Amino acid sequence: MLAGFDQRARNPRPRNRKRADREVTHTAEPTAPTAAPWPAPEPLPSGLPAVAPFALDLLPAALRPWVADISERMQCPPDYPAVSAMVTLAAVVGRQMAIRPKCQDDWTVTPNLWGAVVGRPSLLKTPAIQEPIRMIDALEAKARQVFDHENTNYEAALLVHKETSKEAIKRVSKAVHEKDAGRAHSIALEAVQEPPPPMRKRYKTHDATVEKLGDLLRENPRGMLLYRDELIGFLKSLDQDGREGSRAFYLEAWNGTGGFTFDRMGRGTVEIAGACVSIIGGIQPGPIGDYMVSAIRGGIGDDGLVQRFQLAVWPDATRDWHNVDRWPDTAARDTARAVYERLDCIDPDALHATWEDGDALPWVRFDEAAQREFNAWREVLEHRLRDDDLHPCLESHLAKFRSLVPSLALLCHLADVPEGGPVGLASAQRAMAWVEYLETHARRIYAPAMAVDMAAALELDRRLKGLPAPFTARDVYRKGWRFLDRKGTSDALAVLIEFGRIRAEDGDAQGRPTTRYTVHPSILEDKT
Repeated sequence: MLAGFDQRARNPRPRNRKRADREVTHTAEPTAPTAAPWPAPEPLPSGLPAVAPFALDLLPAALRPWVADISERMQCPPDYPAVSAMVTLAAVVGRQMAIRPKCQDDWTVTPNLWGAVVGRPSLLKTPAIQEPIRMIDALEAKARQVFDHENTNYEAALLVHKETSKEAIKRVSKAVHEKDAGRAHSIALEAVQEPPPPMRKRYKTHDATVEKLGDLLRENPRGMLLYRDELIGFLKSLDQDGREGSRAFYLEAWNGTGGFTFDRMGRGTVEIAGACVSIIGGIQPGPIGDYMVSAIRGGIGDDGLVQRFQLAVWPDATRDWHNVDRWPDTAARDTARAVYERLDCIDPDALHATWEDGDALPWVRFDEAAQREFNAWREVLEHRLRDDDLHPCLESHLAKFRSLVPSLALLCHLADVPEGGPVGLASAQRAMAWVEYLETHARRIYAPAMAVDMAAALELDRRLKGLPAPFTARDVYRKGWRFLDRKGTSDALAVLIEFGRIRAEDGDAQGRPTTRYTVHPSILEDKT
């Protein structure tokens, strides 16, 4: 994946052939054995699309020193802990509070986020993600202590109930014997009404079937966080045959506003009032590129699931490294922890939220200045989405920014303004700065999908020296190399011919002619 990708996707080099109709047996004009000498080959576009660096000002003020401290101590890009911080904050807020981004309309957005951090294994993605998740772990540990105490009381109450039920059965029998049906029924109701078991408050899971996750969400209606160290395993699991229902569930759980119902033979009916699942995880550059290419070629991944990872970042690796060995900034961490603890117990009335009859969630709106800013920003976005300049996969991603800006604005507002009220201009502008930064990362992440032929050509180009001389398309796609299935091989061969790096020649085999390809001599001589 190299990235003249982005520029090539928007301004493709003109071709004389119809790419959609091209077969693996390439139709380029074969080169005669006495062809003219080779001209110098053109270099293929290389390098990743540039991305904007992360600015700490994008974060709520209370989280900035904490995220900066994590980044400095780990010597990792600040993007990693920043994305994890915002996703975990969204998971804590969940369905406790929503925002209505229009002045009058009832369009409601739950501040639910999915995040993905892309980078090589050596860049400390996992430790950086896990630092903010520790805030979730601390809340869950406290909830577990409360549950253990309540469960002990429940077991004691259940024991008492069992003993009193024995006496109640005798009284029921006596009432029946005395033909007092009303009293017998009343006593029986008392006997069968066991004390309700306590519900354990949950915040996070690493792995769960959607049916079990449904059970957890029914008991935790605010929502939960799904943390997957390697997101590619999660994404591929949803591509498997028979997992269509699971995929549909996660698509719905991203919204955070709608319910979901499972009907299973063994589990019966599980009704979830509000399905809300936040997701955070890491992924390596190679797997994400392969997945994007598969999705854009019309696979099961081309349904908008991957575009729901709105906080997806692929920062440049930090070139300078310093050995930082000091104690974490305790004051910064405590300040951040206080925000998580405060947002764990939101009182909508105290924050001046509206919760009218029929509203599923309490909500706030933008104030007047923020509303004007949001309206102007959205007008620009909507015009962009209606132009033909955007690649379809990027268009789908940017379309999700409609809800991302209100979500980020609400989260920043809740973190920075304890007294609540309408979402102000500063929070709205911070959210808009977020999406400007995120778009540059989206262009890098989607680059292989936006120029699939170039991704395949780059992969084939670096493997030319290992192929027979001459070689056939079959020699290539049998290898199982990245991007180089039958279609990818056909695309790659066309690009390499166009750039003068290979030539197509007629084979000598009888029957159906086989096109063979010869590599430019200078490429074979190049030892780099």
